[in-house]
Amino acid sequence: MALHEYLVTEVALDHVEGHLTRREALARLARMGLSVSSAVALLAACGADESTPPTAASPAASPPGSPPAPAGPGYDVAAALARTEPVSFPGDAGPVLGAFAAAQGRPKGAVLVVHENRGLTDHIRAVAGRLAGDGYAALAIDLLSRKGGTANAGDATAALGELSAVELLSDLQSGLDELTGRVPDTKLGAMGFCFGGGMVWALLDAGAPNLAAAIPFYGPTATDADFTGQQAAVLGVYAELDDRVNASRPRTETALIAAGLTHELAVFPGVDHAFFNDTGPRFDAAAAADAYRRVLDWFGTHLA
Repeated sequence: MALHEYLVTEVALDHVEGHLTRREALARLARMGLSVSSAVALLAACGADESTPPTAASPAASPPGSPPAPAGPGYDVAAALARTEPVSFPGDAGPVLGAFAAAQGRPKGAVLVVHENRGLTDHIRAVAGRLAGDGYAALAIDLLSRKGGTANAGDATAALGELSAVELLSDLQSGLDELTGRVPDTKLGAMGFCFGGGMVWALLDAGAPNLAAAIPFYGPTATDADFTGQQAAVLGVYAELDDRVNASRPRTETALIAAGLTHELAVFPGVDHAFFNDTGPRFDAAAAADAYRRVLDWFGTHLA
């Protein structure tokens, strides 16, 4: 799935789930280059029911009989955020922004954290801080740096859609270089979520020989992905109900096998796309806790 296709579908699904009004979704899609007719067709294809269009964005409703929402993410978010500090480092088009969290104690490894289509949010900063609390230096990169950073970019999804894959991959490599400078003689890992998971796959596809481990969460891969020449051990995280991204899983496994990479594709049962995001409507506390344990086990094995 191409980057632009993935991002416009994210906008459509946000509307279907009630996070955007039809007017807001159409406006965002127009900024991303879709004609009105194409945007309307996309909303319909993604399951939008326009018979009673909402007048304002609202949280997605839970189906009748659903269990109550979990009380919390299961870790100290405030403490994780407190471990992070804003940073700026050189990129090929100017400063790249991010949030860095130094490891508590001697670093077990260094991890680049790549955000969802909403940019560098506190949730992603907290992921970096959480990793730091477990012994890994972590840098959460802001891939909207070329647009002035997430805080200044306005519509994050549309702004990301205006950036080329070459620009995004260049900034990711700058992030890896920054980690190498901050934590020398330490193996590098990368993990990303949704859009960021796709960018981790793209980083492997483009060539990132300095990566020892990679963990893309429910990220799509390119139709012609080729991981030949890479050394990273890859843990791909998928959600059972995420049909859109799961459609790319067979070809992803084929490419991993062809490249001879150590890998595992873990499918978490009964959950949907973005189940790890404790600020979103699809968050599943049990699956997220299990996934994080798998993350620590994977990095513990392959970044040691």
